[in-house]
Amino acid sequence: MKELGGYLKRTRISNGVSLTEACEDLDFSTTQLENIESGNVRAFKDVYELRDAVKSYAKYLGLDVNKIVDEFNVFLFQHTSKISLEDIREAQKKKEELLEEKRVKSPYTIEHKEKINFWPVIYLIVGFVILSMIVLLIVSHLNKPKSRTDELKTVIREEMVV
Repeated sequence: MKELGGYLKRTRISNGVSLTEACEDLDFSTTQLENIESGNVRAFKDVYELRDAVKSYAKYLGLDVNKIVDEFNVFLFQHTSKISLEDIREAQKKKEELLEEKRVKSPYTIEHKEKINFWPVIYLIVGFVILSMIVLLIVSHLNKPKSRTDELKTVIREEMVV
């Protein structure tokens, strides 16, 4: 980008246009135009904003706009192809974190995880235990041998009758 900015600056000077005159004609700030000519890409928020500014500046200077835009695209490709995949992932992660912080949280927008309802299973187990205890009591009562006191009661009744 420094080469392209230098080329634009040399063209402006050779055309006899001052920096302030170009700024007034293009409605750019002086620092914005100086950043373009020095190749300071980081001064711009957006690459598209920078591309549009370079395109307008090239058109103003009477240069072949398509050639200048192609040069800018080559610079952009070389610049972005040097970014590591890890840097891209990290930037994406930061972007997602910022979006999460800015997100409005209300009862209607909060994502609820589906809760598993264990109460029917607990009721089923408790019911099975109670039913098992009732069956066990009934079976134990039916299998209970007659007690000796019952035998004695019958003997005592017979003696009383006699």
